[in-house]
Amino acid sequence: MALRDELRSQGDFLFRYRSYFPVIMLIPLIWFYVDSLKSQADLQAYWEANRFLEWFGLNVSLLGLGIRVLAIGFSADHTSGRNTSSGQIADSINQTGLYACLRHPLYLGNFFMWLGPVLFTENPLFFLGFTALYFLYYERIMYAEEAFLHEKFGDQYMNYSKRVPAIIPKISGWVKPKYAFSWIKVIRQEKAGILNLFLVIFMLKIIAFYLMNGYLGVDCFWSWALLGSALYYSFIKILQKTTNMLYFDR
Repeated sequence: MALRDELRSQGDFLFRYRSYFPVIMLIPLIWFYVDSLKSQADLQAYWEANRFLEWFGLNVSLLGLGIRVLAIGFSADHTSGRNTSSGQIADSINQTGLYACLRHPLYLGNFFMWLGPVLFTENPLFFLGFTALYFLYYERIMYAEEAFLHEKFGDQYMNYSKRVPAIIPKISGWVKPKYAFSWIKVIRQEKAGILNLFLVIFMLKIIAFYLMNGYLGVDCFWSWALLGSALYYSFIKILQKTTNMLYFDR
């Protein structure tokens, strides 16, 4: 198989199952986090001193979520979806808003959302390893996605890709979004991401609490954050199952 075809095949496969990437990363994340905690001579002092890094990590994740919200909210209908089981879907090319600054804003947003919990480990090697693995993984997905768009839109997509970088934003390229912002689309698509973010952080915090105190527990803030995100997710899922409220768009 030609390398081009092999990369396309790998990318299509990884695209279809890309929702499992966070599960794969969760194992080394927990391992490095526990290793970092066990290396501390005074875990209580470390717990107190580490609060700034945890809040910083949370804000890095929220930055990633914000990037995704802007990309999805201003995107054209039937684009920028999860499309996990059905494969690639695109009725048009997004070329305004964040898509005028970079071709894959959703994947950049994903990176920052995951980088937040990675920072909890305070392990530079894990940070570098995560970054390398993330871009190696998504490089193939982006290759397959762009091959699909090139096949469907031809020179229109090629001209767009020549103007706009793939993953590193070109801020000067910003173009006013073509479409009005759609909160319905954001709410429909980002409910799982919000829940998963606070679930992962909650898991890390409950592990730290156990190692420090010998029994299960966690700070009230993280408990309420997880509860709030779980209730939000459940409420949106119920609306999707029982009503058409979240399917009326622009």
